[in-house]
Amino acid sequence: MKRRIYLRMRTWEEALEIFLNRFNPSQYDGRELVCVKEALGRVTAEPIFARLSCPHYHSAAMDGIALQAQLTFGAAEDRPKRLRLGQEAFFVDTGEPLPPGTDAVVMIEEVQQIDETTVEIIRAVHPWQNVRTVGEDLVASELILPQGHRITPYDMGALLAGGVLEVPVKRRPRVVVIPTGDEVVSPEDALPRGPKEGEIVDFNSTILAGLIEEAGGEYVPHPIVRDDPIEIKEAILSTLQWGCDVTLINAGSSAGSEDYTASIVEELGEVLVHGVAIMPGKPTLLGIVADRPIIGIPGYPVSAVLSFELFVRPLLAAMLGLAAPERERVKVWPAKRLTSKLGVEEFVRVRLGKVGSRIVAAPLPRGAGIITSLTRADAVIRIPRLTEGIEEGQQVEAELLWGRGRVENTLMIIGSHDLALDLLASWIRKKNPSLYLSSNHVGSLEGIISLKKGYAHMAGSHLLDPATGEYNIPYIRRYLSGVKVRLVHLAYRQQGFIVPPGNPKGIKGLEDLARDDICFINRQRGSGTRVLLDYLLEREGIDSADINGYEDEEFTHLGVAVAVASGRADTGLGIYGAAKALGLDFVPLEKERYDLIIPQALFDDPKVQMVIEILRSEGFRAQIEAIGGYDPSRMGEEIKV
Repeated sequence: MKRRIYLRMRTWEEALEIFLNRFNPSQYDGRELVCVKEALGRVTAEPIFARLSCPHYHSAAMDGIALQAQLTFGAAEDRPKRLRLGQEAFFVDTGEPLPPGTDAVVMIEEVQQIDETTVEIIRAVHPWQNVRTVGEDLVASELILPQGHRITPYDMGALLAGGVLEVPVKRRPRVVVIPTGDEVVSPEDALPRGPKEGEIVDFNSTILAGLIEEAGGEYVPHPIVRDDPIEIKEAILSTLQWGCDVTLINAGSSAGSEDYTASIVEELGEVLVHGVAIMPGKPTLLGIVADRPIIGIPGYPVSAVLSFELFVRPLLAAMLGLAAPERERVKVWPAKRLTSKLGVEEFVRVRLGKVGSRIVAAPLPRGAGIITSLTRADAVIRIPRLTEGIEEGQQVEAELLWGRGRVENTLMIIGSHDLALDLLASWIRKKNPSLYLSSNHVGSLEGIISLKKGYAHMAGSHLLDPATGEYNIPYIRRYLSGVKVRLVHLAYRQQGFIVPPGNPKGIKGLEDLARDDICFINRQRGSGTRVLLDYLLEREGIDSADINGYEDEEFTHLGVAVAVASGRADTGLGIYGAAKALGLDFVPLEKERYDLIIPQALFDDPKVQMVIEILRSEGFRAQIEAIGGYDPSRMGEEIKV
């Protein structure tokens, strides 16, 4: 089958309008009766009226005595009135019906019982005081809920109070997800044994299932279908027979030689849009088969999620008679320049934190296949299609994925990666569940520069100054002149060569990096590890040009370890803890100091103080030491700058 080329891409707004106008989801009229107790989150299919008044009898609003209000007139502290129990006054508890002939309640605190037959009151009440009258809350025939209302727990109580046991609701649209691909395997098959090389675990179906349920639809699973046009066609036709309202085909909609979705939809129905001017998610396909919407969802997880958010969620909302969901927006300042391709609208996921008076946005990795950018994101920044990016520090809008409170309660750390920071995030959540830590790995030097620009609460750094042999302080004086900072020690770390188990190539020292049979993996420019490596190479007289892989960079110690574990490299410079975490061997090379640099203006921030408190706790120190390769004996000490 020939490759397909996107001859005309639509903006996502144009694509959605074409799609909804052709399908007209407002005509969807699936409905059913459900028990009120099972109606949470469902959408009312018609107005719901009360069958009973609530309350349906006059009842006491509090404990006391029920009586005729006129019997109390004139009562005062100096003119108490006495009433006969069982004739003029009747003891009642909250919620009890008023005895016949009574129309008010005197609260029990204002009643004095004289004897078994007599009570005394010193304050008058007016008619219907302290009484819940019939229909005070709801009157029979009164509207309880309008049509097109998503039912909440409070609504369920109101329905029952109004005598409604069953409620007519919109039937949840049945959305089937058809995962495709020769390389795709189910989690149940792959994970117990471990996926084989070339296999891709199908987690997209689980993500889409959750999004469907969250949007008010009913997820219908489908077995994985191979990259065979006949099988894909049969799968689509079978879902129509199942009574599915919407069909999602995951993967197979792009322009590859085995991407058949477009031609099959064209054969069975109509392709409305193929190719949307968004990134990620460009291959999205929108079509109609047998008067039912069919959407080709790209295979990469970030693309799949964006495609769902832009097209499936509005579709389901329209089918349920709901307004398209909108996210809260806030003004943010990007911590770095966001470049983009002209002609496509790019959706960039970011971490947010309020530093001083500004909300800072730290961009996450932008690859369409990086699922962790979904789990770690706080917001989305849209880069307009007619621009080539957003400048660092240029105020822009971001769409919140969580509440604004999370932004206010996030501690931003920018700088060098360290395993201790991951553990620190867990400790912060354990001590205060309302606080969050955002750790952004850009390298020690970039972290220091970020502090200068006001983009973080603190920076992690282990920069060695070759001229003095001192860590961090020379760089603080050089790059943070005019900014008062405090320096808090985290730990001493063991840096060395991460090698495969058994060290098969016998790497012992720096001189081995220049061997022809060694492939090296480096850290990014500006990172403390890169500075350390360059210092050691210069000291030993080794030319970096002689090192195979010197320009191949990773941004974290774990990234280096993964490169070695996967066979992409024979060795890389990193910390012992990263090697240990992946079961690799380690050749010690140098002990270094890792510190946290904190602006004086932010030092008393409660979030910062909590970090220092954790660093000085014995429990945290013990866990860091257990990682291996750390000396936390001075953790939490302040170092004079």
